[in-house]
Amino acid sequence: MSILLIGATSDIGVELTRRLAGDADLVLAARDPSRIPAFPSARSVHRLEFEATDVSGHRRLVEEAERLAGPIDIAIVAFGILGDQARAEHDEHHAAEIAAVDYLAQVSMLTVLADHLDRGAIVAFSSIAGWRARRPNYVYGSAKAGLDAFCQGLADRLHGSELKLYVARPGFVIGSMTEGMKPAPLSVRPGDVADAVARRLNAGTPGTFWVPPVLAAVAAAMRLVPRPLWRKVPR
Repeated sequence: MSILLIGATSDIGVELTRRLAGDADLVLAARDPSRIPAFPSARSVHRLEFEATDVSGHRRLVEEAERLAGPIDIAIVAFGILGDQARAEHDEHHAAEIAAVDYLAQVSMLTVLADHLDRGAIVAFSSIAGWRARRPNYVYGSAKAGLDAFCQGLADRLHGSELKLYVARPGFVIGSMTEGMKPAPLSVRPGDVADAVARRLNAGTPGTFWVPPVLAAVAAAMRLVPRPLWRKVPR
């Protein structure tokens, strides 16, 4: 089996790949390959440099991955940034950076993968932050909302083919990206998200799913909160 992890310093991406790495050929791509952790159980490991916002290099990355490890069975798109909401409200360059990494670059990479691969699985990560934008993180949330909508359409496009799309919608993830922040109710850890994705991959049940599952009910309720109250909701 060949696995491509794009965003190989991502907590969730690393945890998921560790669950799948046994006897697999791995291609691990990150902005700083020196920060990519070891995967001793893998059959082979190849590290590549990857800059998310260089969309002209996305297809070359996928082609190089297949040259190194053969046809890709599972592609995990795990890169992204949370950004600084307070800064983004006044710094248009930072706001655009968040949107570029968390939406534009994701759309580019997912498009390349869907076009290039004939079979297997693509894994993408949405977020409850994109379900309904909130005042404390609306820049990040808007990017995730766009990505989620894109993934729903892409899943419909791939329906009936041998290439399947798995989209995880986790709640607040306690990890390096959110270090120092107060966890929200129903928070999960990277390993929890990785376990949920691995179960879906092993069962062969693509689609969009909440992590934890109870968030589906919470999300439904979120849609009903009047805006005057919603704008006061914390992160």
